[in-house]
Amino acid sequence: MAAYFTKDFTKFFMDLSRNNHKDWFDENRKRYEQHVKAPFLAFTTDFIKEAKKLDKRLDQDPKKAIFRINKDVRFSKDKAPYKLHMAALVNGTFNKDWGNPNGMYYQFSAEGIWLGGGMYNVEKPLLEKIRNAMAKKPKEVDALLGEKKFKKLFAGTFQGEKSKIIPKELKAAAEKQPLIYNKQFYYGAEAKDPAILYQTDLLKIMMGYLEASLPVAKWLEKAVK
Repeated sequence: MAAYFTKDFTKFFMDLSRNNHKDWFDENRKRYEQHVKAPFLAFTTDFIKEAKKLDKRLDQDPKKAIFRINKDVRFSKDKAPYKLHMAALVNGTFNKDWGNPNGMYYQFSAEGIWLGGGMYNVEKPLLEKIRNAMAKKPKEVDALLGEKKFKKLFAGTFQGEKSKIIPKELKAAAEKQPLIYNKQFYYGAEAKDPAILYQTDLLKIMMGYLEASLPVAKWLEKAVK
């Protein structure tokens, strides 16, 4: 099986980083279409096919899972119009929001890969549910986060911002389970080496990350429901 990506993928983003403006992009649009957009769509299409075998709910139009390369610069100091990566969120919905714990987000760039899952944007009612679930069974989430493969691939913990103050009724539980202070509950991993993108077993590698994350994602899903 041939690799999805070639060095033309990373070369495009290296060049874009030095020429991040519309005129250059328009001149190099064919490069983008051929070496970036098309292979990323092919990869995401196959990723979804394999992901459905692990969780049948992870079924969606791959084109709608992929984020646009154009940046929203309305509220940003950096007015460069294009992102320096391609990204997708495969969670079985058409909502590109980390409010759904299922599935996986991944982005590919000239620097390599970043991928992750969990809950990034956690609304207050859902935050309360997650914290209460942890307070009731603090060792349950520790067991999932400490599972051998998850610990190896995702460092065995939730990342994200923490609250300085929590409801007083949770303070005793938080002494046993410090993750109750979290405001976000996501996990991530990265490979800072573009060579991983050229590997023929890239899809298999990504499936390994997804499979390792599913028990934690299902725990979050159960907690918020």
